[in-house]
Amino acid sequence: PLPRLLKPWLAHAVEARAAQAPVAAAPTLPLDVSSHEPSLMAAPRLVDEAAPPQAPAEALADAPVPGDALALPHTHARRVDHVARAQGLRELGDLSGAVTELRRALHDDPGATDALAQLARTARLAGDTKLAIDAYGRLGQAEASDAGALVQQARLLVSEGRFAEAVHVGEEALLRDPEDPEVYQVLGRAHLGANELASAILRFQQAVHLDPEHGHALNNLGFAYLRANDNARAVEVLTQAAALLPHVAYVQNNLGVACERLGRLEEARAAYAAATRLSPRYVQARVNAERVGRVARADPTGPAQPEPLPPVAP
Repeated sequence: PLPRLLKPWLAHAVEARAAQAPVAAAPTLPLDVSSHEPSLMAAPRLVDEAAPPQAPAEALADAPVPGDALALPHTHARRVDHVARAQGLRELGDLSGAVTELRRALHDDPGATDALAQLARTARLAGDTKLAIDAYGRLGQAEASDAGALVQQARLLVSEGRFAEAVHVGEEALLRDPEDPEVYQVLGRAHLGANELASAILRFQQAVHLDPEHGHALNNLGFAYLRANDNARAVEVLTQAAALLPHVAYVQNNLGVACERLGRLEEARAAYAAATRLSPRYVQARVNAERVGRVARADPTGPAQPEPLPPVAP
């Protein structure tokens, strides 16, 4: 119940309200709003919902450059020498930690070529081939007159079976340094991987022309000749390769294959024996040696197959 002292106030308020003009009722909004009309009941949009939310200034400063897969965003209160940290971690054998520090260095300075070069080498050692390929590619762009980074990138592309990309990168390296035998060597390997024997043989020949004592180029040229069934030329260049690389087992094995195809079984047996001696766990060389040892000249079991293309020393 209303207190007695407030009753006169209530009566006065009622009389004053009655003296005022009636207020029109508020319109009732239909509940079924057609799809093409905007709903008046929708909450007002205080911000532009179509636009992305604005991040704080400090967050934007740490955001990576769009498309930059190498830089690792981070924050620190004071300047840090991430390259020096990476060097220390690498000396301790922590390759993963070194890669992290080098990526942080690239976030601080995207154009640091020293950090790029170290990242490419360290990522390769750590087994992160994709990161190493990207780093060598970026380094090749930064050092527009040098072919070294592109040669390394092409080698890794070959190791990944990306032969068409390796040819493209190798051709760019060729434009930069047409006198570097390593450019022709990696181009030959890329063409050979793509089964383009004529182009592979040409590139290996060019590499040997520029460096006649390039044992790996000679071995790969001999391998390409074996693939093309040009066994006489294969024996010639593989003999040179074996003389230049006397401690490389797969070169001896390839020489044995070439000799066996020409029917020079004693030379083939000696080459296979040398390959087995150099690498006792070399299964293919041991199988080839055993086959030649038991096969008679008049009844060969079939031609030997050359050893798959070996990796080229960097």
